[in-house]
Amino acid sequence: MSFVTVNNVSVKGIGACVPTQVYNNLSYQHVTEPERELFIKTTGIKERRVADAQTSTSDMCFEPAKQLIDKLQWDKSEIDVVIMVTQSPDYFIPGSAVILQDRLGLKKSCLAFDINLGCSGYVYGLYVLSNLLSSGQLKKGLLLVGDKSTVSTSYTDKSAYPLFGDAGSATALEFEEKANTMYFNLSSDGSGKDAIIIEHGGSRHGIQDDTFDLVDIEPGVQRAKRHLKLDGIDIFNFALREVPANVNELYNASQKNMSDTNYFVFHQANKLINESVRKKLKITDTTKVPYSINQFGNTSSASIPLTMITELTEQLSNHRQTLCLCGFGVGYSWGSAIIDFDKIVCLPLIEI
Repeated sequence: MSFVTVNNVSVKGIGACVPTQVYNNLSYQHVTEPERELFIKTTGIKERRVADAQTSTSDMCFEPAKQLIDKLQWDKSEIDVVIMVTQSPDYFIPGSAVILQDRLGLKKSCLAFDINLGCSGYVYGLYVLSNLLSSGQLKKGLLLVGDKSTVSTSYTDKSAYPLFGDAGSATALEFEEKANTMYFNLSSDGSGKDAIIIEHGGSRHGIQDDTFDLVDIEPGVQRAKRHLKLDGIDIFNFALREVPANVNELYNASQKNMSDTNYFVFHQANKLINESVRKKLKITDTTKVPYSINQFGNTSSASIPLTMITELTEQLSNHRQTLCLCGFGVGYSWGSAIIDFDKIVCLPLIEI
């Protein structure tokens, strides 16, 4: 267990962005209509948002970041840190955070760097940024989290193509003395790297003669080595084995009670996995576990802030709320956090 706490930092606002293009999984012609209906029933994913060729991950993070700065009336010269969490950066190099530092008009002394994480990325990103701010030497920071996952899936791969949607987000954090403590429990297990992986395109295998050749894997699954592949059974077993234990450890170490938590916002993996995790945690009040997956699919690291914006805006904007956030997946990497949100700014969902 990697249980850590952060003091003197508060979340001031959150925004999220999705493409305007809606893809309905009932229209997925690669599989039969009964298969489509079963997929939607099992995963809970009816619709997804898919970015066009001209829209990048940083575009989907730029809009909420820009609007959040304006809404909070932040002086751009006071923003000291920009962290971008993504596994679909605009370019191999340079990093997307540096591009957004310039595009947002932030000062040159602003720290800007990327973190290569997927489904656990929002929780990890919150820890990294809040930890940088907690001493008070840096005052304000932006956490930009998102992915354009659809560029990495094969239309002829029924195990991955209908799962993923595209989204970006921005979260504003600020040094604030005596802010309520944030609690984190972060974990990783690289032995599970092959469960969710894109084999070609990096420095291990690069681009080879067969990188883009479609290969028949099993009925209904045809993809290339540059496409994302996932092992659904291994992922399901990993989630049930590690996620409930991680959350329980977090509550035990923090000496907090789950009954005092207003909402549990989990990474939107799929309905079957998430409901299994909920039941194993013995969370019987289903209204405490919001879902956005039916409208947006699995949006990787952006799924937690996207769910907060689309499902909890009224509560977060008007009331003090204690949330348990939990991200888990590719890596394997997973983590959970208990964080208090005190009437924060929640932007309306942005569409581009």
